[in-house]
Amino acid sequence: MILCGGTGTRLWPLSRATYPKQYWPLAGGGEETLLQQTQLRLTGLARLAPPLLICNEDHRFIVAEQMRQIGVDPAAILLEPMGRNTAPAVAVAALQASARGADPLLLVLAADHVIRDAERFRATVEAGMAAAEAGQLVTFGIVPTAPETGYGYIEAAQDLPESGALAPGEPHLQGPIPIARFVEKPDRATAERFLANGRFTWNSGMFLFRCSAILAELERLAPEVVSACRSALEHDSADLEFLRLEREAFANCPSVAIDVAVMEKTDRGAVLPLDAGWSDVGSWSALWETADQDSNGNVLRGRVISEDSRNCYLRSEHRLVVGLGVEDLVVVETDDVVLVAQRDRAQDVKTIVNLLERAGAPESKAHRRIYRPWGSYDGITEGDRWQVKKIVVNPGGCLSLQMHHHRAEHWIVVKGTAVVEKDGVEELVGENQSTYIPLGAKHRLSNPGKIPVELIEVQSGPYLGEDDIVRFEDRYGRSDRLASTPA
Repeated sequence: MILCGGTGTRLWPLSRATYPKQYWPLAGGGEETLLQQTQLRLTGLARLAPPLLICNEDHRFIVAEQMRQIGVDPAAILLEPMGRNTAPAVAVAALQASARGADPLLLVLAADHVIRDAERFRATVEAGMAAAEAGQLVTFGIVPTAPETGYGYIEAAQDLPESGALAPGEPHLQGPIPIARFVEKPDRATAERFLANGRFTWNSGMFLFRCSAILAELERLAPEVVSACRSALEHDSADLEFLRLEREAFANCPSVAIDVAVMEKTDRGAVLPLDAGWSDVGSWSALWETADQDSNGNVLRGRVISEDSRNCYLRSEHRLVVGLGVEDLVVVETDDVVLVAQRDRAQDVKTIVNLLERAGAPESKAHRRIYRPWGSYDGITEGDRWQVKKIVVNPGGCLSLQMHHHRAEHWIVVKGTAVVEKDGVEELVGENQSTYIPLGAKHRLSNPGKIPVELIEVQSGPYLGEDDIVRFEDRYGRSDRLASTPA
């Protein structure tokens, strides 16, 4: 199961609530997102079944599309109506995986981790299978490389094998080690003692156990979690390829981490050391540390020129970014924000996000480009009684059948061919052609072709708010309550 929640605000301005870090290509320099890498690094793992994914309702189409892009057909995409931490998510996945009478092993992963040595990761997972099959609750403890104060720690009941000089798989010959205790994020002096002790690992939040084993411990130690999750599943509703958990039942579930609910209390816990280049990419400085650097210690992404600059993370999503004679900086350019920060202050980005949220600034939560199940739209410019957007409709995508009370729209197709329905009459609109949607007309647009349709939309009228929409039909099951413009 892959946990797809979280907003990743410390990687703002790239990661935001509407499109958080797990859906961005942040590691390795390739095009795969962190979510896609989480699934792809499992390739070759013994007895691997299609994944269960658990995500926020607002991100469901992003998750489905990213799985489609890598050719993965999930067993289910479970939609949480609200966040309730990891214990309910694990309970829901274990109940769902057990629904057909089987008792499989459940590998619990986060969608936003970087693991550079996929082979060693798979070897470590396989080394924990026998213990998990025997009923142990196995967690993967990251072999620490520094006295980090931002992670929780796990103390094993005996000394851990030394790492570094061993080949993949060798540190795990003795199997998982019983857990002595979990420790919350320590101060630096305590973290230094942990590092010297030889029994401590970082708490990664990754687990391996039988569904029956984790459910039995949840029933014993947190029965209200299992009860609420079972009710939410019993009253779930199918929505295309998604399973929507029943809102009221899930809302009654306590919000608690699986570590707190079970792992800190159980006598069946065991830790398996993992030394595979792991990072939770919790900040821009952490991303700089884990990425491949050039000879000057720089990480460069996108349209970037670096001259006489050192130890910087420079990233461009759109415009050219030039670093000239600078050191130890993080510079991130997006469509509406440019972040410039000292690399050792990158953790404080969350403070800026909080300030923006209190001020009601839209940049705190959303990008200028907004993703929809059919594609995306990008606000280009606006004025008094008019605004301009770029719309991209994916092959096979279709906007809802809708009308507006207060605005008219002009659509100019600049790439591909669209089918436009207007008051029941369809027309083909090709490149360099346009059509006019008068105020009050029922209309929709679809892409029957094999390439994305790109068009420019010019809206005009006395009111251009995103709530001026009436939906009549929508193939994606969205209601007017969730409507936004364009839809």
